[in-house]
Amino acid sequence: MKPLPARLALLVTLLPAGPAIAARPAPSMAYASVAEIQRQMEEGTLDSRTLARQFLDRIAQIDQAGPTLRSVIETNPDALTLASALDARRGKAGRGPLYGIPVLLKDNIDTGDRMLTTAGSLALVDAPAPRDAGLVERLRKAGALVLGKTNLSEWANFRSSHASSGWSGRGGQTRNPYVLDRNPCGSSAGSGAAVAAGLATVAIGTETDGSIICPAASNGIVGIKPTLGLVSRSGIVPIAHSQDTAGPMARSVADAAALLGVIAGSDPRDPATAEADRHATDYTRFLDPDGLKGKRIGVVRQLAGAEPNADRVLEQTIALMKSQGAVIVDPVTVPHLSDLGGPEMTVLLYEFKHDIEAYLATRLTLEVRTLTDLIAFDRQHAAQEMPWFGQELFEQAQAKGPLTEKNYLDALAKAKRLAGPEGIDAALAKDHLDALLAPSWGPAFVTDLVLGDHIVSGDPTVGGASQPAAVAGYPSIAVPAGFAHDLPVGIVLFGARWSEPTLISIAYGFEQHAGAWQPPRFLETVGGKPVATSP
Repeated sequence: MKPLPARLALLVTLLPAGPAIAARPAPSMAYASVAEIQRQMEEGTLDSRTLARQFLDRIAQIDQAGPTLRSVIETNPDALTLASALDARRGKAGRGPLYGIPVLLKDNIDTGDRMLTTAGSLALVDAPAPRDAGLVERLRKAGALVLGKTNLSEWANFRSSHASSGWSGRGGQTRNPYVLDRNPCGSSAGSGAAVAAGLATVAIGTETDGSIICPAASNGIVGIKPTLGLVSRSGIVPIAHSQDTAGPMARSVADAAALLGVIAGSDPRDPATAEADRHATDYTRFLDPDGLKGKRIGVVRQLAGAEPNADRVLEQTIALMKSQGAVIVDPVTVPHLSDLGGPEMTVLLYEFKHDIEAYLATRLTLEVRTLTDLIAFDRQHAAQEMPWFGQELFEQAQAKGPLTEKNYLDALAKAKRLAGPEGIDAALAKDHLDALLAPSWGPAFVTDLVLGDHIVSGDPTVGGASQPAAVAGYPSIAVPAGFAHDLPVGIVLFGARWSEPTLISIAYGFEQHAGAWQPPRFLETVGGKPVATSP
């Protein structure tokens, strides 16, 4: 391996800066909804270029300076040119809800432009990806503006079991915008923090288990983890094809639903999406303020009892849902929750070795070609890549054999059966439920680069509220539900395969009556002073 070039070594400590932007007075659209932005654009009081300039300014002032969130790893050097082109075409063709809307992408999603796709690792910075990921093709076709890439837990948090969420060798440690010494959680940390801080209208995250749901809850936003196969994974740096999916992250259920409707659909590059076109739809059709009325919702108490603030918010949620006409079945047992961890990890280790090498084969200009190469790169550049934690998951995955081995096939079959038909499906059928409800992980934990994440998930054999749906490949959604000690606390709803319309209807009905979202104040610590106010 050649030494790390000086230009790349600089990336370890400095986030890539966007173009120099002159101040331009205009009403801030930092926290505006998709619908509000579209209304102003239709009225001619706002255009995409002005909006993009506002967000690029805000990224420079808040993310790269001020509170220094480190949530955006790179801005699109062509953003303003692309925005101007979108403005010129407005009115000349059919437009969807995301036309001209700035979107941030997690930095494990390929873009066939001048931006890099690195999964946060310096091993992948040699050249951009050759083409757009499948979901990026859909975004561009819909007229969305790809504003930049977000920081993430390096390799989507699948390098070390002692990692700090939101840290990458390329981007550093992402901070929670509500309280800066707290962690943004999950590998989609940058997407969650950036949306919460008003650095873009919406963002895309990815999840294998918890990496959309946890950062959504910890950053006080909405995150949708779709049914496996609803959104294409082509051109996304993988962990495991049996669980990986991309999904929307937004400040409201309406914005998340609009984004999901754009990125959902079949893609010949991803065989798992063969059925997607039959299920993909305009999910904004299910935004019913009375979406709770008559819905049968089961409370999974097995996933509660670990964190008092989360439990308090759960009880408030249940009371509100009842007041709005939901039928609450409490408690509901989801069988086999404590049996998922072992087979899940076996599957992830096997699939990562296979899937990462298949992905690297699409990046022909990179020096690294195999998992062995990645391990060697990290060792050679340990000062930049492993200053805090190692790569034992890489090494465990490297020791696994091919996907034809009985150990893998048995673990995969067991995990899917216990999580799906004998788990979530059984619980839903027993009490004729529309959805299942659980608390999130509670208020964000303090960032700890030495010991890693401090996630409270109840029973140590249970992976938390994200695990059942993640292993089964079923949808889940995190929604803001309250606050504790200046930090947002959410709830998690999950259900049967392809049940996104039902979950969105329930989530929207809850959100409209809970009114739990509020912008971050960028506090130094819990009870401390703001580092900076929003410009």
